[in-house]
Amino acid sequence: MKATHILLAGLALGLSPATAYAAPDAIATAVAAPVRTPDNVKLDEGRKPAEVLSFFGLRKGMRVIDMFGANQYWAEIMAPVVGPRGKVTVWQPTQFLNDERRAKFAAFAKRQKNVTLISSPFEAPELGANKYDFMIMNLDYHDVYWENSERKIVRMDPDAWLKVLFAAMKPGATVGIIDHVALPNGDTRATVEKLHRIDPEVLKADFQRAGFELVGVRNFLRNPADDHTLLVFNPAIRGKTDRVVYKFRKPR
Repeated sequence: MKATHILLAGLALGLSPATAYAAPDAIATAVAAPVRTPDNVKLDEGRKPAEVLSFFGLRKGMRVIDMFGANQYWAEIMAPVVGPRGKVTVWQPTQFLNDERRAKFAAFAKRQKNVTLISSPFEAPELGANKYDFMIMNLDYHDVYWENSERKIVRMDPDAWLKVLFAAMKPGATVGIIDHVALPNGDTRATVEKLHRIDPEVLKADFQRAGFELVGVRNFLRNPADDHTLLVFNPAIRGKTDRVVYKFRKPR
């Protein structure tokens, strides 16, 4: 497709000229950048960031919210793609932050000027309203069903939690969700507690109930060799779990 046609197609969807161009080449360049953190680069084989971000439709000029992203994995790829007119805001629960992680992120943000870190308690995300064109949440939504007194993770209401996310997104915004697949068993909280996985149908129903529209699904992170019985941190399956990739949109 010629650049003019891509631009017109983007404008027809209501995107500004700055965000109308698809950016697969820019995404591939960012993934291959030598300045990326070596530990994050090691994760690429299992996460397929170029395919994921191209499918989700990351574009120049977007204002992005990266949920649970203090490890910089997605931010260091997305920031150069959205460019100086775009912005990547990373939200990290206060329960998952410490001084070392804050310092590492501050050093990253000093180099990458269009990235910032915000934090609030897991159970009470403070994201603002009508602020973002794009959200990514990688392997973390299931934890909204998790409770852990040692980590100060209290029982949460997924519907109330997603209401905050829905309000934070602009009309027409894209929300990309990736998570570890669990087999259906009717008890999501017990499954998350034991395995840190979630039934994709539960995930889908939660986001649709919040008001998001499902607009795409991809299977490039599915793994039929995963029998779904292992904790996702088990060395036998870590980094190779069967994963669902959902693309949602907030209606205009």
